[in-house]
Amino acid sequence: MKCDICKTTLATTFLEKIKGTYIKDTKGSLHPVCFDCQKKGTKQELLEKL
Repeated sequence: MKCDICKTTLATTFLEKIKGTYIKDTKGSLHPVCFDCQKKGTKQELLEKL
């Protein structure tokens, strides 16, 4: 799985959970975001970059 903003591969845990988060847009779609992109801005700023 890749980050939707920076397109880097997301690390996963042994239970196949991503080390990052998902953000939901206004249409209800989930977008995976890495930890580094999370630190760069708020949810609204991240959604604008998609």
